[in-house]
Amino acid sequence: MSGQKHLSLSRGEKEVFVRVRKRDLEKLTTEVMQLRDFLPRILNTGLVQMVYQVRATETVKEQLMQEQVKLRLECQHLQSRLDAAQSDCQREREEKLLLREQLWQSGAQLQQQADFCSGLGSATCNLLWSCSVSEDTVTHWLADAKLQAFLAIAAQTLESFIGSLDVELKPQTEDQNSQEHQFVLALAGTITNIAAVTCGRDFLSASAHSMLDTLMKLLELMKPGVFPRLKVLMLMSLYNVSISVKGLKYISENPGLLPLIWTLLNDGDWEVCLHSLRLLQSLLLDEEVLILLGSSLLAPDLQARVSQLVSSVEPSLRLAAQQTLEDMQVLQQVPLSKCLNLEQEGGLNSSSDLWVIVFC
Repeated sequence: MSGQKHLSLSRGEKEVFVRVRKRDLEKLTTEVMQLRDFLPRILNTGLVQMVYQVRATETVKEQLMQEQVKLRLECQHLQSRLDAAQSDCQREREEKLLLREQLWQSGAQLQQQADFCSGLGSATCNLLWSCSVSEDTVTHWLADAKLQAFLAIAAQTLESFIGSLDVELKPQTEDQNSQEHQFVLALAGTITNIAAVTCGRDFLSASAHSMLDTLMKLLELMKPGVFPRLKVLMLMSLYNVSISVKGLKYISENPGLLPLIWTLLNDGDWEVCLHSLRLLQSLLLDEEVLILLGSSLLAPDLQARVSQLVSSVEPSLRLAAQQTLEDMQVLQQVPLSKCLNLEQEGGLNSSSDLWVIVFC
């Protein structure tokens, strides 16, 4: 057809030929030559690198946008968790304030109950102390088989009271008017009066060894000058028990008894020293105790301390120290068998036939 390009294709087995008009070929050749001239001017190495950088930047941009979306989602998630945590914190703060108020109220109620119990215990034990003066009362207590439980509670109470002295850093002065102090004094006084009755001290000597151990242990724990009246009552209890042969045998077998007496003789309170001397006299006037303790009872340091008490301004303490010193001197000068004979004949100043009842 006229006015149109005619292309004829001759296909062989391996090559393909295209028939092009010469004019079109020249035109194509001209255009290719022009591109060869202009392209190096336009497309230099920097531009190619810039194209590559632009493509890399676009790739990084897409990654950053994706990372930004991811971070935005994480931020929203963290914000939600923060809001929830703040809500929980506020709720817990309110609960804490409520619990603190309840704790304060419970503490106040507990203190009221403790004060009431202390007052009730003080009044009840003072009544027991007054009743225990009667021998018939102690006999009835033993008949009712309630004394063992009472002694167990009394021992636990005394241990708790004395153990709290250092824990609570209480002042080392005695508060005579406190209900707690009156409570433990009444307990100790009741035990002393029980031991002053024959059946009572026999019971303590045979069936209440834990109470005797507790008394000696607590006397050892109490510091010099602290609660002297309580010490006196506990020493009276031990002295009353020492009148019983079984009781004296049991307490004398305690290895800490003599060191305890030595410590109490240096207590500083004259009544504590007096009752320590009386307990020492009980040891000096018993044959089995003399055989058991031997020279420990006649130690020079112990005798020197007793000699110092002879010059006391308190008449009763001075007399007890003089009698104890005479007993120790007799034991030093006379063989043991002769000393025992002198005791039976009245040659030694024996005070073990006395017993003590204390009043409120």
